[in-house]
Amino acid sequence: MNVADLPKVELHLHLEGAAPPKFIRRLAKEKSVDLSRIFDDGGNYAFENFAHFLQVYEAATSVLRTPQDFARLTQAVLEESAKNGVVYCETFLSPDFCGGGDVSAWREYLQAIQETATKAEKETGVTLRGIVTPIRHFGPEKAKRVARCAAETAGDWIVGLGMGGDEGQGRQGDFVYAFDMAREAGLRLTTHAGEFGGPESVWDAIRDLDVERIGHGVRAIEDPALVRELAAREITLECCPGSNIELGLYPTFEDHPMRALRDAGVPVSISTDDPPFFQTTMRREYSMIARAYSWRESDFRALNECALNAAFCNEVTRERIRKILETK
Repeated sequence: MNVADLPKVELHLHLEGAAPPKFIRRLAKEKSVDLSRIFDDGGNYAFENFAHFLQVYEAATSVLRTPQDFARLTQAVLEESAKNGVVYCETFLSPDFCGGGDVSAWREYLQAIQETATKAEKETGVTLRGIVTPIRHFGPEKAKRVARCAAETAGDWIVGLGMGGDEGQGRQGDFVYAFDMAREAGLRLTTHAGEFGGPESVWDAIRDLDVERIGHGVRAIEDPALVRELAAREITLECCPGSNIELGLYPTFEDHPMRALRDAGVPVSISTDDPPFFQTTMRREYSMIARAYSWRESDFRALNECALNAAFCNEVTRERIRKILETK
């Protein structure tokens, strides 16, 4: 079997960041918004570095203004996931973009997203769950409002809290209040770390926020003691190699440390992060990784099992997805 054809579990996908450029251009045209500056001549998102990427990302999301906009986005993203063989996905959702952190408004957005996801699951076979996402560079006070939105809507569909944004702004420990609120509501926890913040950001995430997964986390490889700690505590890294390469962390898939981390006993999984921004897909990630590491079908099935074990869904959903992975 071509490994790209395998059924896949994806743990790290930003809903807004998965918006196809064509979708955003169409929405901008409907709303009479000129976003031509964020696209290249080929119609793809265009940015020069991580800081510029964040600006382009926020410009693209600026035309997502209503619950119906997010419903349409959810449908488009799930159709793309289905094309890539994804059977289970956890997506980051930000109340900052869905109602400005107001709980009542967030509920309206979430209802539109969840209803679309439930309907789309029957059509595409993709099971979607949500992780509420404070934006780090928006600051700790806004994160508290986001965490309250998460706590008020925690359940079988909203399953976690996971901070994104610019690692250069503040420290993980500045957000303890928000993470404690989510933990008390029964939500599972992850945070972006060890991408641009280096290994110390991962240490902070473990010590201060007590997360069970790390978004990216790949720069842990620079600290052998941290690698041992991640392996011992079985903290899963949500690796997004294509994203890391496109943003300049590593020059090629061969240079990416995911293989070394896995060889050291750290649980790793494969995701796309913001796929159209980085011109990647889950199929492409599998193909490129297989070529770079000479990994076989058994390796990718093991990676999917690892991802499923680390998923924040309930056990009924986990076992249903496990059966799909085993039979395809």
